[in-house]
Amino acid sequence: MQNFYTQNDLKKHELVPGVFLRTMWGDKIMMALIDIGPGAVVPLHTHPHEQCGRVLSGSFYLTIAGETRLLREGDHYVIPGGVQHAAKGTDNPSLALDIFSPPREEYKF
Repeated sequence: MQNFYTQNDLKKHELVPGVFLRTMWGDKIMMALIDIGPGAVVPLHTHPHEQCGRVLSGSFYLTIAGETRLLREGDHYVIPGGVQHAAKGTDNPSLALDIFSPPREEYKF
């Protein structure tokens, strides 16, 4: 397991068109930097992991359990495990930091 990371050295993986993921993890927690391109869409989905996050820059729409909000830099969110959620980029790129517990095995790259 690695202890220190440099943001620009993390491998980017395209999650869906226009949405890129960079991850780091320990035994019980995972952090992910999520780059959301203009107009990019993360379709409605669910997973058993708890997820919370913070908008680091830009803005995007986030839907959690049927409620949609425009989130801007400095806003935070919590998504309980098993709850449907989706995201959509605005006209400008954005960056979010997501935390997952437990780590998502499919995001360990």
